[in-house]
Amino acid sequence: MRSRRKRLEEVNVNLTPLIDVVFLLLIFFMVTTTFTRQTQLKIDLPQSQSEIQAEQQLPIEIVIDRQGSYALNGEVLIRSDLASLKAALVELSANQTDLPIVLTGDAQAPHQAFVTALDAAAQLGFVKVSITTQSETEDAN
Repeated sequence: MRSRRKRLEEVNVNLTPLIDVVFLLLIFFMVTTTFTRQTQLKIDLPQSQSEIQAEQQLPIEIVIDRQGSYALNGEVLIRSDLASLKAALVELSANQTDLPIVLTGDAQAPHQAFVTALDAAAQLGFVKVSITTQSETEDAN
């Protein structure tokens, strides 16, 4: 008896569904992607040969309490308005607007008190103003 050899069928992989899925994914990602253009200034800082460092200037500290009252370097102001704050800043700084100002306020202080202090510093020409905060880990202790 002679056995017949079975013919082996060719195995073909149909790539059409795979290509369709890839194109659908490509279209999906193209449609859902947002293209943002970030504009940044590229700055090349000037170089200097001298090694003299700038003097450390003592900052003017403005403290704002819970009621919105001001104290400059530990001295409490009688009135908490813009004019008296500006006068105290001029007197304390001796018209040196390059001095740094540190603004420290109570967490429950009115927002208007912060705005008034920042406005007074800006009107007098102070540009080095920072606001102190407390980290959450210190708050937990």
